[in-house]
Amino acid sequence: MIRLFSLALVALASMSSSLFAAEQWITFAGKDGPGHGKQVVLVSGDEEYRSEEALPQLAKILAERHGFKCTVVFAIDPKTGQIDPNVRDNIPGLAALDSADLMIIATRFRDLPDDQMQHIVKYVESGKPIIGMRTATHAFNIGGDKTYAKYSFNSREWPNGFGKQVLGETWVNHHGAHGSQSTRGILATDAKDHPILRGLKDGDIWGPTDVYTVNLPLPGDSQPLVYGQVLQGMKFDDPPLAGPKNDPMMPVAWVKSFETDSGKKARIFTTTMGAATDLAAAGTRRMLVNAAYWCVGLEDKIPAEGTNVELVGEFHPSPFGFNKAVKGKTPADYK
Repeated sequence: MIRLFSLALVALASMSSSLFAAEQWITFAGKDGPGHGKQVVLVSGDEEYRSEEALPQLAKILAERHGFKCTVVFAIDPKTGQIDPNVRDNIPGLAALDSADLMIIATRFRDLPDDQMQHIVKYVESGKPIIGMRTATHAFNIGGDKTYAKYSFNSREWPNGFGKQVLGETWVNHHGAHGSQSTRGILATDAKDHPILRGLKDGDIWGPTDVYTVNLPLPGDSQPLVYGQVLQGMKFDDPPLAGPKNDPMMPVAWVKSFETDSGKKARIFTTTMGAATDLAAAGTRRMLVNAAYWCVGLEDKIPAEGTNVELVGEFHPSPFGFNKAVKGKTPADYK
């Protein structure tokens, strides 16, 4: 009886462990739409801008409205199985990138172990497309003695790491006043015919996050699509700030290519917008969904009015800020 009881405990522990592991990320099956058959992996993990809320909603829209299969992975506290953006060294489920067609990343200063980081590196080196959101310009801060330290935002081996080399910029500074000056998107006049801007006009893209500073000109073949007009306040219809902050305006969205060591060229879309609160604006969501189409080569499927970005379910994004993540949430809570 003792032996049977022990075996039962082992079986129960194994089953609990499997269930626990299965709840570390969430997947949305793609419904009908141009993206059916394509897989998107959305990588969250930032302490400030609520990527753990933004990316599940973006995944739902891509899956429900456009047919993409979407997997969202999170920063997880291994002791509780709960989402904790302050845990910088654990994002389970990154193996999903091995079969992905698109990576959308919104991490900040992550220091991932080699067995997790290798999936991101393998994906980057595959030459497949990438969308970087907000703090993805400084996605990693990996110790100098680790295998993938060159991906760090301040790397000297690979100057300024993943952000600069792949996305086009690393962390520089806040350009608008953080927490008091929001961002209005102004379309680049020489890019208004770009597929990512279909269905968008000046002012549709808005977010309460401030404009980030970028070094101009952007590197290589980077093409600015949207500039960030610094507003006097935190409402979408606030007037623009007078003075040098808007002369010139900083790019807040651009496209570029990234050439791998093997000569493959990846399509890259980067936006320094993308907090959960920014996704409350339909224009910001449309820019991101249009970008997903463009990244995977489906730009001819973007209608003239832009893509459908109707919210799926309720979406009440939490304010940005450090230590403001909703506590006690598991990935299943965002299903």
